Amino acid sequence: MSQFSLLMCDILLVVVSFFLSKLVNYQENFLSIFSHTTEILVQFAIVVAVYAAAFAIFKPFKSIMRYTGFGDIQKVFYANLAAFGALAVVKIIAYLHKPFETYFLWGRELILLVALVLVAMAFVRLFSRFVYDNVMDSRKKETRRIVIYGAGDAGKLTYNVLSKDSTLRNRIVAFIDDNPDKHTKQLNSVPIYPSQKVLTEDFVRGNDIDELIIAIPSLRMEAKQSIIGKALALNLTVKSVPDASRWTEGQFSASQIENIKIEDLLARDPIVLDNSNIKSEIEGKVILVSGAAGSIGSELSRQLCSYSPRRLVFLDNAESPLFDLQFELRNSFPDKDIAFVIADIRDKLRIWEVFDKYSPDIVYHAAAYKHVPFMEENPYEAVSVNIFGTKNMADAAISHGVKKFVMVSTDKAVNPTNVMGATKRVAEIYTQSHTTPDTHFITTRFGNVLGSSGSVIPLFKKQLAQGGPLTITHKEITRFFMTIPEACNLVLEASSMGTGGDIFVFDMGKPVKIYDLAKNMIRLSHLDNIEIKEIGLRPGEKLYEELLATKENTLPTHHPKILRAKVRSYDPQTVDECLQRLGAIEKTSDEFAIVSEIKGIVPEYISNNSVFSSLDKK
Repeated sequence: MSQFSLLMCDILLVVVSFFLSKLVNYQENFLSIFSHTTEILVQFAIVVAVYAAAFAIFKPFKSIMRYTGFGDIQKVFYANLAAFGALAVVKIIAYLHKPFETYFLWGRELILLVALVLVAMAFVRLFSRFVYDNVMDSRKKETRRIVIYGAGDAGKLTYNVLSKDSTLRNRIVAFIDDNPDKHTKQLNSVPIYPSQKVLTEDFVRGNDIDELIIAIPSLRMEAKQSIIGKALALNLTVKSVPDASRWTEGQFSASQIENIKIEDLLARDPIVLDNSNIKSEIEGKVILVSGAAGSIGSELSRQLCSYSPRRLVFLDNAESPLFDLQFELRNSFPDKDIAFVIADIRDKLRIWEVFDKYSPDIVYHAAAYKHVPFMEENPYEAVSVNIFGTKNMADAAISHGVKKFVMVSTDKAVNPTNVMGATKRVAEIYTQSHTTPDTHFITTRFGNVLGSSGSVIPLFKKQLAQGGPLTITHKEITRFFMTIPEACNLVLEASSMGTGGDIFVFDMGKPVKIYDLAKNMIRLSHLDNIEIKEIGLRPGEKLYEELLATKENTLPTHHPKILRAKVRSYDPQTVDECLQRLGAIEKTSDEFAIVSEIKGIVPEYISNNSVFSSLDKK
């Protein structure tokens, strides 16, 4: 019903109530009503005018009848109270002027009129809500029986928007809250229980619960993940209410309630950064990012745009992804001075040309080959890019007076068991050993990042879309995980505190069992009969990743998520000689000779499940 229609309906209720009150007042001598026609018509006009004014002030007609709530009934009450007060005051004033007294209602008749209007207006609204909830509601697509976790303001708001959802029929069965003082109370006539009562098989089955909505946006990540895990184990759909800062134009609606994603089960509490440090590091400088179109490089590029560099240079040899990044950033940051450069870090002449042209102050080196099985089959390429590509970048940085060179490394460089990790470790050794007073080399190490190309999560999503099975290499295999934005945040923070020759290790949290990850993704998908298939460790793969080598230890930094590794020092001349020998062997394309030379540089490199295991000393 439109606002105008509801206003006309309210006026009609006033008219009907007026004449009903007259009938009651004249019931003992009904015919005498005709001798007071003029007075009654004047009274009628005054009553309608006063009520119209009260409606204009309190606007009870602006409510949506099918969503009638306490606030709407309040408006009805205040409008009637104001009308009663106005009519009573006018009657008192008229009483002082006897000729006009009879033109105004008084006493029982006035009270009866207001009571009739109040009851009629409230009844029309509540009856409309009842009809919609119990008749029209049955036409909706389906009924969902929901439990809301959180009986605070966000929980109440969630209840309200679900009640107004025009697409689905929602039934809020219970609220969960951790506050014991609320456990004997109700919110909107819905009982509030502790989690241990609701998140049980008996309660879920006994009440046919379909869905759990977490309505505490500020809930700590660890507690949230525990709740999600319990709900998934009970085969519930789990959703959450986003933070108020992400509501559309400041308004919250049912469509904004988000499905829980697998990333929510792996994420951690937000990292608190010292943005002043990063800002002073970046502001007014020329920044170059290699591998800028990759998973890490592109996020680094986005975050760097948020500061105030003098110029940004984003370099990659992948044409299409770099074009996509250019399109995105030039739209998002039209005022930034950004150069997008196609170049291969293996091409020394081209890299020198780029450094000559742009004279960067800081380099973030994210270009690398990172896929373990591929590099195990293609060690020549791993050496060419990860070692000699890094050498080209590092040498150019030294030659051109770059102040800081930040290399993005990996946990697989620690006690490596594969070609990829070993080549990254050689790159670490080269940059560490070549730190100068003018150019500080800094290494950052972290584990797997969620959502990156080649990550297990996109692979599982594709396998789920195909109906399974989900393939894991070993039931006991574990990995550390970190979100891409979190990793890049820490890279920027670590770069601001590095003084040269540092290796910074990120706190990756607890290792995640890939088998458990697969089970949770199946639960989140709500697909039946999806198999998890164990296919065996791939070449070079190990069950557990490490963040620190055995001869290294760590020191704390001012940031709790970043540790400084105390590492072995290397003589730059010795390292240069090793790379000269490796470069000569690389030209032969003899894979076993190449890997054998790498093992000489990195003695802790022991191949695992690889054809190169034969090169290890027994």
